[in-house]
Amino acid sequence: SIAIASMALEFNWSYITQGYILSSFFIGYLTTQVIGGALSDRFGGKWVLGIAAAIWTIFTLLTPIAAKYSVLYLILCRILLGIGEGACFPSIHSLIAVWFPPEERSRAVGAITSSTFIGIMVAMPISTLLIASPFFGWESIFFIFGLAGCIWSFTWHFLGASNPIDYPGISKEELSWILKSEYDVNKNNLGFSQFESRMSIVEDIDSEIESSRIIAIEEDENAKLLKINHNQKYLKVGNASNETLETSNLSKDGIPWRLIFSRREIWAILAAQFFNSFGFYIMLNWLPTYYLDHFGLDINKLGYFSVVPYILQGTMGFVVGIIGDYLVNKLNVRVITVRRGAQIIGGLGKSIFLLFAAYLATTPIEGILLITIGYT
Repeated sequence: SIAIASMALEFNWSYITQGYILSSFFIGYLTTQVIGGALSDRFGGKWVLGIAAAIWTIFTLLTPIAAKYSVLYLILCRILLGIGEGACFPSIHSLIAVWFPPEERSRAVGAITSSTFIGIMVAMPISTLLIASPFFGWESIFFIFGLAGCIWSFTWHFLGASNPIDYPGISKEELSWILKSEYDVNKNNLGFSQFESRMSIVEDIDSEIESSRIIAIEEDENAKLLKINHNQKYLKVGNASNETLETSNLSKDGIPWRLIFSRREIWAILAAQFFNSFGFYIMLNWLPTYYLDHFGLDINKLGYFSVVPYILQGTMGFVVGIIGDYLVNKLNVRVITVRRGAQIIGGLGKSIFLLFAAYLATTPIEGILLITIGYT
């Protein structure tokens, strides 16, 4: 979003052309969302995330070259870049489900969310410095961050692991805690409506699939419907003096998609994610253009103004994860109540203050203040 302001000036792109270029990324991004999660669950998050990172790194490096040829080449490059990045978060969440016990997952997701904004906070000022430098230019943004992606991919290949059992550096105590806690379910943290809904799914499956044996394992955040197969899932059993690892032949085959998508909770989650993402990606893609065209801000200052909302947003992402865990685990607030409250506060606040920024702000400072409040 920082680079396209300079690219549009150099290539004389209209707003419509810029919109096509920016939105083309999400065509690819959409295609690997579900596929990325499914592949991560089957083959391991390490490999899916590693391959995805390699793909988006390659097409990040190719972006300046494609832009020099034509808009069509650039759009194709952006689509392929999106295909790589689309598998990122699904594979990360698959890794969180394996690496973190249920009571720590909200904090883990909060930390991941915060790291996203921290990355933006670092990238935008650096991008502005590169554009303003007489020795570099907008092309250097893609080359430098592409190089960073190469370094990360190489490191991840040797240090990453899909499962804590496969990680040589993990301690016996930490492994025991993860595996034991995974199936220590505290049903008091689940509202009755959630528990009833999950049991309804299990009952529906039992009535429709007579030849299969279905096991429903309740977890704090997610109930997993698993069909018995030959894949192994490790459970920690025994005591401190005589601990053993037993295997339970569980698989994620036979997922009851029709039954899952018949639940109103699933559609509520999808709707919340859609509308939250709608606002977030508009800001991510068009915020620099908003400052540049609406207020006439110097192009060399775009990164500094654009980064401010992400500073507090990244901090709040981590804080809200901690607050959510505290409300559920310490104050026994229902999980569904915490989730509804977070969605209502976040959705309404963002919508109201974005409207204020669009119609009431008269200076860049006012705009940045209103947007920051809305996204915090």
